[in-house]
Amino acid sequence: MRAFITHKRTPYLLLLPSFLAILLVIIYPAMRALSMSFLSYKLTRPNDINFIGFGNYLRALTDPVFWISLRNTVIYVSVSVGMQFILGLFLAIILRKGKRIHKIIQTLMLLPWVIPGILGAFMWRWMLNGNYGIINFTLKNMGLIREYVPWLVNTHLALPSVILVTVWRGMPFFAVTLTAGLHAVPDELIEAARIDGASRIQEFTKIIIPIIMPVIITTTLLRVIWTANYVDLIFLLTEGGPGYSTLVLPLYTYSVARNTLDYGYASTLAILLSALLIGVVILYFRQVKKQELV
Repeated sequence: MRAFITHKRTPYLLLLPSFLAILLVIIYPAMRALSMSFLSYKLTRPNDINFIGFGNYLRALTDPVFWISLRNTVIYVSVSVGMQFILGLFLAIILRKGKRIHKIIQTLMLLPWVIPGILGAFMWRWMLNGNYGIINFTLKNMGLIREYVPWLVNTHLALPSVILVTVWRGMPFFAVTLTAGLHAVPDELIEAARIDGASRIQEFTKIIIPIIMPVIITTTLLRVIWTANYVDLIFLLTEGGPGYSTLVLPLYTYSVARNTLDYGYASTLAILLSALLIGVVILYFRQVKKQELV
């Protein structure tokens, strides 16, 4: 009997270290941030910590910088993830045949994902430099521009430039995962569809996409969450400037915590970002469920 009880407890004992790690690294900080969002908590006034209820949330609703950063976040995430998916799917279709040259291309394609984020950001910051960047040098020698373009210090070009770098870094993840999903598509189904007279578009939309849809859903959700939480890449490229043109919500949260030491308001911004991401995930799954029922 004792051996049976011990055997039943073994799975829980094995899961205990992982649960404790999640508790310390994720759950406790999240609960701490949630509690701090209801406080007037500034490190500049450590003896003046007061409960203010939803005061920080009301402050966010009337904060113009919050709305600017939210708008930039929506544009940044939607455009960059959408372009990553389209280009990643295109590369996955090309690499699906699995030839030797494709294996080499796939290996080289992983470089943006393997290169450390800090190194990649500094590399692109040099390439996009308005005075001596190699991109300006190349475009001018090709006759596509007359004068050097200040990519990262122009209010209209800074956000597209950051999106370009994000697409470069995130596209390999889509390409590799979608390539693995395409390998799961049975060749017999493709051949049968071609025999029945299906066009390439019908073959793609009616057979391939439904089969790899779980991979698309998982990959897209992960990239949305990761991209929405990017701080280091944008900070190293533009620091949120010029002005507020590339200031996204996680970077604004970091700036408030670092520059003003207002941890109460910074926690509120972090909670609002988390709530928005949870809302996106819920809406995404509901939409997918509706399509499956149809």
